[in-house]
Amino acid sequence: MTDLKLARLPDRTPARVTISVTPELGLLLRDYAELYHRTYGQQESVADLIPFMLETFLEGDRAFVRARRRGEIGR
Repeated sequence: MTDLKLARLPDRTPARVTISVTPELGLLLRDYAELYHRTYGQQESVADLIPFMLETFLEGDRAFVRARRRGEIGR
């Protein structure tokens, strides 16, 4: 077998999640998308931003990251 520098790519099949949010949170998300557009000059829908927002939140939660690293939760 060839020893490639690039490892085999992980499963990239999207997981679909449907949520309902409060009207206040919906407004905050729309405002965030507007500020994102003003900041970067690129229009993105709230639905497109949410996965990245969640990923950033989870990566920034030190207790969560530590628990996963120690094998207390997750795979």
